[in-house]
Amino acid sequence: MKKIIAIAALVLGFAVAASAQPRAIGARIGNGGEISYQHTMGSNFLEVDGGLGLGFDGTFNVGATGIYNFMISEFGSGFGFYAGPGASVGLGLGETNYFTLGVAGMVGLEYNFANIPLQLSLDFRQHIGIGNGFWSPSSVGLGIRYRF
Repeated sequence: MKKIIAIAALVLGFAVAASAQPRAIGARIGNGGEISYQHTMGSNFLEVDGGLGLGFDGTFNVGATGIYNFMISEFGSGFGFYAGPGASVGLGLGETNYFTLGVAGMVGLEYNFANIPLQLSLDFRQHIGIGNGFWSPSSVGLGIRYRF
């Protein structure tokens, strides 16, 4: 009986912890397409994006970016302004294959709908790094995510 109570308490504890930390999953469309995941940490959030793109030099790119965004201001009903630093890694596949490693920064505006679990965002992301020489790509992205 004690084991059943302990297991029930653990399950309830995990359910409460999961519901207290909202998440969102969806897509970010910018210079290519990315799968996007957000995990809220207090009023800030971690965003991890991974996807495919086409470089300006014709290379096919595969990469991932992780950014810790600070919620700078929440205004209106559901709007938020955020910015944050992060890191990125990737592969360029073309005439010459190369590995990229860099830092990234993002600034954006999001809207969370009140009646449905949908989030829209518009952001600007800048990368600075090394890989096949120095590179500094930027992109404007539209995010569409399901909040849960």
